[in-house]
Amino acid sequence: LIFLLTLHVRTFRLRRFCIVMAHFAFRHGLLWLLRALLGGSSCLVVAQPSSQAILAEQQASTPTRSGAEPTTPRKPAAWVQVPRIKGRLKPNEIGLVINLADPYSVEIGRYYQQRRGLSPTQVLEVTLPVQDRLKASELLALRSRIDGHFGPEIQALALAWVKPWSVDCHSITGALALGLDDNLCKRSCERTRPSPLFNSATSRPFTDHGIRPSMHLAAGSEEEARQMIDRGVASDGTLGLRGAPSATVALLTSTDRRRNVRAATYPAAGPIGRAGLEIVIAESAQLPALPRLLMVQGAAASMGPLDGLHWLPGALADHLTSYGGVLHDRHSQSTVLDWIRSGATASYGNVSEPCNHLQKFPHPQLLLLHYAQGSTAIEAYWKSVAWPQQGLFAGEPLAAPFARRR
Repeated sequence: LIFLLTLHVRTFRLRRFCIVMAHFAFRHGLLWLLRALLGGSSCLVVAQPSSQAILAEQQASTPTRSGAEPTTPRKPAAWVQVPRIKGRLKPNEIGLVINLADPYSVEIGRYYQQRRGLSPTQVLEVTLPVQDRLKASELLALRSRIDGHFGPEIQALALAWVKPWSVDCHSITGALALGLDDNLCKRSCERTRPSPLFNSATSRPFTDHGIRPSMHLAAGSEEEARQMIDRGVASDGTLGLRGAPSATVALLTSTDRRRNVRAATYPAAGPIGRAGLEIVIAESAQLPALPRLLMVQGAAASMGPLDGLHWLPGALADHLTSYGGVLHDRHSQSTVLDWIRSGATASYGNVSEPCNHLQKFPHPQLLLLHYAQGSTAIEAYWKSVAWPQQGLFAGEPLAAPFARRR
């Protein structure tokens, strides 16, 4: 119609304007038609947030404790929608908390401060008991110190220790951000306090939501922690580059029906548009053979030997089990420390029995899509878990493989 209008326009400038508008309408009409035909399946799905729809879908899962049962094949899930992310956390926006009573904390805290170039005002030194669990009163005192020391420019926290990792049945990362719930320890399989960061667009969580997400600089030894930090620093801006080899996203299935519930959220296997990512749906036993691992989502209590995996710097890995965040060797389940030891840069695990609510574990698509837009590891992980009060976030918080290089 615009093109036909040009036939009746005698002014040269107006005619040229109509031709340009006709070309614009024709081009964007074709793009709209292609998107409708392809259904958005060939590229990253970035749209307005639909967190409530994702939560409603997750509610369909039946929470149960672990146990092995035969599983049935599932058809690939449709891609969920995520908000378009603008910006990410920067080193000058993270606060570092060091426990002076813990030599590991002092050593790794200083190393992290140096590697990420944190100023002295970004570091808070405290004295905490070096034990698995804090008391509620000790957590409240820690929160008070944090709030009193850090200004509004500090958006997130790095906790430079392995212990303590919980407060009663809460993870320390969940309790610092969302507080304590007296009823949670009586019924740990019930729903917990929702996180305002779930599938959100913010890159300033404290400014926008009044909470500071945190992540443990946890590893099995000081040397493993330094290697983890080095991997995070080395990952920045290394992926999503034109002509670079694809990175592998391994979404694992198992015959453990109750731990296999995340398979319902797995999209189809194959490349993701021009993102430089390749999704592989595999059994746990096939994991060691996969190249250039960026992300692994497991479905078993014990992931077995994780040696010899081909990790990329900045890789994320976790598995759906009850006690992946319980950081001692008095149980038979794999933990976040096993993933970090094998070469992952960040991980997630629960510290008390969560049953298999999908909301208490990272949503694979949200974790990937937020990370692939340039978010940091701490942002991508926190935005993928709807109910994180029982979940421990561990790793190098600022790793950002898809960050745009200046």
